Amino acid sequence: MLGSRLGTLLRRSKAQILISQLKGSPRVSTNLSPLSPSRFTTSAPLEGCFLSKHSSFYAVKSIPKSLFGQYSRKMSTSMTLLNSNKAEITSSGLKLLVTKGPHAQKMVGIWLFSCAAWVFSLVVLGGVTRLTRSGLSMTDWKFTGGLPPLSEDQWVLEFQKYQKSPEYKRVNKGMSIEDFKFIYWMEYIHRMWGRGLGVVFALPFTYFVAKGYITRQLGLRLSGLFALGAGQGLIGWWMVKSGLEEPASEYVQPRVSPYRLATHLTSAFVIYCGILWTALSVVVPEPPNGSLSWVQGAAKVRKLAHPVSVLVGITAFSGAFVAGNDAGHAYNSFPKMGDSWIPDDIFSMEPLIRNFFENTSTVQLNHRILATTTLMSVGGLWLAARKIDLHPAIKSLVGSVLGMTALQVTLGISTLLTYVPVSLASAHQAGALTLLTFMILLAHTVRKPSPALLKSLASMPKSKA
Repeated sequence: MLGSRLGTLLRRSKAQILISQLKGSPRVSTNLSPLSPSRFTTSAPLEGCFLSKHSSFYAVKSIPKSLFGQYSRKMSTSMTLLNSNKAEITSSGLKLLVTKGPHAQKMVGIWLFSCAAWVFSLVVLGGVTRLTRSGLSMTDWKFTGGLPPLSEDQWVLEFQKYQKSPEYKRVNKGMSIEDFKFIYWMEYIHRMWGRGLGVVFALPFTYFVAKGYITRQLGLRLSGLFALGAGQGLIGWWMVKSGLEEPASEYVQPRVSPYRLATHLTSAFVIYCGILWTALSVVVPEPPNGSLSWVQGAAKVRKLAHPVSVLVGITAFSGAFVAGNDAGHAYNSFPKMGDSWIPDDIFSMEPLIRNFFENTSTVQLNHRILATTTLMSVGGLWLAARKIDLHPAIKSLVGSVLGMTALQVTLGISTLLTYVPVSLASAHQAGALTLLTFMILLAHTVRKPSPALLKSLASMPKSKA
């Protein structure tokens, strides 16, 4: 009781009266700053006094209560403000694509990311199929597909169909049936893997719609992506059919139309990017934030990232024409193209526009220029981002984009110098899609926050240094 009473008296700055009552000891200084520790100590030793053993305890005990009381009140006020702002965001400022709570959001997100990974693998498999010249091994097509040859007689029948194609007559004449089985299986797996994606997409989509997880906005977006996927099968057959026709000249190897191949590959890239962006929007409905300064920095990066993203997409599109024209086999040297920087025949076709899509020299030169420009642009984005106050996630993504761009350029040059081996060429195509993935991640991370989130950040009390 006595200790408690003395502590209370001391915290009320009446220690002078208490000490004088106990021992008549010297007076305590009270002219110091309220936060000074010496405010709670005597100006002379308190020999034999009860407070000489406990004065430091009551002094320390009194300081935190006074100071922490102020901070706790401020923190309580801030938390109340943040909670109210979060409630405002949820109720009015943010439109979620998935209803029924976090569990539904997680399930839909996992499904969409799985579909995106499936498309990624499908693009890589398609590249390997093209590089092994397997795409023209199946001379007919059914929308739903069918069983592969299961007997030797069936294999012979399929092989006879292939022997009538221009590719067999001009490129693979004399091929054994065992070699034919390899290219047939490559094309068959590629086609069935694409049809499998339709099942993986459609069945969960139907389930989530029935459960009421998917909003109208998300449902329309996913329906559009599903329609693109279904059309992709038709585009693929439209592409293959062009390679089954007799070439215009006997000196030209049969191959699919570069325009159709570019359409097929670009459509796959669009589907992939659409699914990935949607998956990110489901699981990350708001961009990373923490302060208005970071939001303003993200806006600056957004102005630079969008043009760079377009440039990355155009470069990937030009790569489709390099593949469609087999332009990687034209000039296997770098940085020069043969003995010159610019070949003499880059404008040899008429009309002029054809050179940019059909002339192997022009197509490869364009791809080189676009790839170099992309690397320089990403480097400029990285340098600019270093001078901007940014969320750590954005800084990390910008660095990842730069690293992936440098790796992709290295893969492209290596593929060219080694005469387009299947392994490096496939890695280069996968690298293009990986770089697009990083650009999608960056663009999604620096997107504009919702009005409610901006309002909440503006209303937060500014911290003092």
